Amino acid sequence: MMNTMTMLSATPPLIVLIGFLLDQVIGDPRRWPHPVVGIGNFIALLERHLNLGTPVIRRRYGVLLTFLVVGGSYLLTWVAVWGANALHPLLGLGVSAYFVFTSLAGKSLLDAGQSVLVPLQKSNLSEARLQLAWLVSRDTDNLTEEGIIRGTIETLAENFVDGILSPLFYAALGGAPLAMAFKAISTLDSMVGYRNDRYEEFGWFSAQTDDWANYVPARLSVLLLLLAGWLRRMPVRRTYQIWKRDASGHPSPNGGNPESVVAGLLGVRLGGINSYHGQPHHRAEMGDALHPVNASDIVRCCHLVSTATWLSLLTALLIAYMV
Repeated sequence: MMNTMTMLSATPPLIVLIGFLLDQVIGDPRRWPHPVVGIGNFIALLERHLNLGTPVIRRRYGVLLTFLVVGGSYLLTWVAVWGANALHPLLGLGVSAYFVFTSLAGKSLLDAGQSVLVPLQKSNLSEARLQLAWLVSRDTDNLTEEGIIRGTIETLAENFVDGILSPLFYAALGGAPLAMAFKAISTLDSMVGYRNDRYEEFGWFSAQTDDWANYVPARLSVLLLLLAGWLRRMPVRRTYQIWKRDASGHPSPNGGNPESVVAGLLGVRLGGINSYHGQPHHRAEMGDALHPVNASDIVRCCHLVSTATWLSLLTALLIAYMV
């Protein structure tokens, strides 16, 4: 009979596939126990006790926070999978697949795009702004229709990497434990990775770790989005030139890759002036404005991301099989 470690290493493609399909069918059930909620609560608890003292001390405690949360997430997931495998290999498979499922946001990302699109199509800008506010950190109260659409496309493009491709990539490389470690990194960045008085020092290492973790997937996203665009008969050759021209202008070392490709494929211009806490900030423009953005661009973006999501699955299965 296979021992536990053999089972852990023998089924990565199946774990990835089941986790992916669960996400596509179920999405993000709010009433189910969710490991990411536990990770978030743990981060909040540690932040209250560690984010104190001088800037130097807070930077050191920020490094400690990252190691505790990421390492703890990996270890607890590994123990849970190991224990389930010890009881029965099928239980271990199910537990692993469940953790991978909870690390993904494929269905919920597209649902989020629809939540903004539906009120836009009804000319209900106030509701569209409210729905967008759940997805982005920028101010949405006074956004025009164009600003709402641009913000929706930008978050769909960037979160394709954070919420779909990266978790699949790490699940393929290291199973459920590595997928949850990545999810811990992503959650840390979303909670403490801000450049403000409270988190500038304490969250710097978390933000850097998120950049490192997404580095390879963000560049892989260029290939997958271009392939998805080719399958959908979008202008791939021109988009490739736009990616080379615009991606490096993004304030994130990773975000410009998917955003510039999506902008090129849709024939729209992303970036520009965003407001954060009442203060305007300029983000480099991505793409060429071949036409004014409109609600149909959100539809086309959702279709593009959906196609790229399934291509991501195929890529992850190949990686899992090879490792």
